[in-house]
Amino acid sequence: MVERVVIIGSGPAGWSAAIYAARASLSPLVFEGAITEENRLKGTLPLGQLALTTEVENFAGFPSGNLGQFLETALPVERRQFMNDHNGHGVTGPELMELMRQQAVNFGTRVETDDVIDVDLSCRPFKLKTLEGKSIETHTLIIATGASANYLGLDSEERFKNRGVSACAVCDGALPRFRNKPLVVVGGGDSAMEEATYLSKFASTVYLVHRRDSFRASKIMAARVLENEKITVKWNSAVTEVLGTDKEGVTGVRLKNLLSGSEEDLACSGMFAAIGHSPNTRFLRGQLQTDDKGYLVYPEKFRTYTSVEGVFAAGDVADSYYRQAITSAGTGCMAALDAERYLAAVGVH
Repeated sequence: MVERVVIIGSGPAGWSAAIYAARASLSPLVFEGAITEENRLKGTLPLGQLALTTEVENFAGFPSGNLGQFLETALPVERRQFMNDHNGHGVTGPELMELMRQQAVNFGTRVETDDVIDVDLSCRPFKLKTLEGKSIETHTLIIATGASANYLGLDSEERFKNRGVSACAVCDGALPRFRNKPLVVVGGGDSAMEEATYLSKFASTVYLVHRRDSFRASKIMAARVLENEKITVKWNSAVTEVLGTDKEGVTGVRLKNLLSGSEEDLACSGMFAAIGHSPNTRFLRGQLQTDDKGYLVYPEKFRTYTSVEGVFAAGDVADSYYRQAITSAGTGCMAALDAERYLAAVGVH
């Protein structure tokens, strides 16, 4: 059997693509990822990066309120067993992803908890191989594998992820735990400037920690940071440990001055890693055009086409700029519509 649409990825882009493809009676097959230690460490477990976050306050349609009763009716009990009681907050990342997943399944999407580890885009239909040894053929392919945030690699950093350690200021910066508290941003490029400037709206103070004595960022972005009275730059410094407790989460960071070797403990309620993202495209083995950062390229504006006809890209795997759940969901919709129209054009029904 040759599939009509295979979707690789299970974040907002993947499930949105699945919902639209399923409603078009294309019976999509989604590979949501395998549950392995390697995927846990990379942040690529099923349901994407949102499954690693807490409250999601900026996804349209989910205002703060008690969603508990709705979740009980919307999701089967086995998909709710690891969820906490809903206590009046907005939707959480795992809840939003479970709801998207269930919506796709309700329309007829098939889901495999497996990783696609190799693809051959030189033949028609395309050939896929999975971690569990399955071989799949498909007429179209939607790649929605996202991008993994780069972290410092500290054990203490891993311990406090989602309890004060984050890689997305826009996603988390307005949460109560960060408001009117000192915060730390690590990095020296444009992303770090953007994160620090954004967080200065909510934090009492933002400490920007950079390993060198000058920024890599564009001059205009750097100037905004240096002129911001709420941002203090810690030059020639590196975070060597994230400090905190199981009860409070992050309470500070330990800094090392790379010139003098001296150390200091800096009190803060959160640390934001702004050292870039890595698109999850390794399994493609260079068969699709990417930019200099490794993100998939859209050759035609306002279309989700890739450099290979019949292969489409959605979400953060092709977006190094916005990186938001709602924009990812939008491109997932677009990719499904593009795939549907491609199949009709080549006579596959």
